[in-house]
Amino acid sequence: MASIHEELALTRSEIWRLEKYLRTLFRLDTITIVERPKQADSVEVQVNGEFVGVLFKDEEDGEVSYAFNMAILEMDLPEPPTTRV
Repeated sequence: MASIHEELALTRSEIWRLEKYLRTLFRLDTITIVERPKQADSVEVQVNGEFVGVLFKDEEDGEVSYAFNMAILEMDLPEPPTTRV
């Protein structure tokens, strides 16, 4: 019997399909998905080689879903216009 860790491992086919989906959704061909060596149930999402988030695989009641987690640091945001405070 496979462990939960193995059951949730993303296959190369899933990674390709997820990358294709994200590129189409965001209309951005520079999105790439990179495997995480120690985490089989998730992959890194990168734009132009820069880490932007993690995509997790979940399976519940036989249904597979993927959750994209993207943290945005306040220091990376542009300054607001002076007319909007």
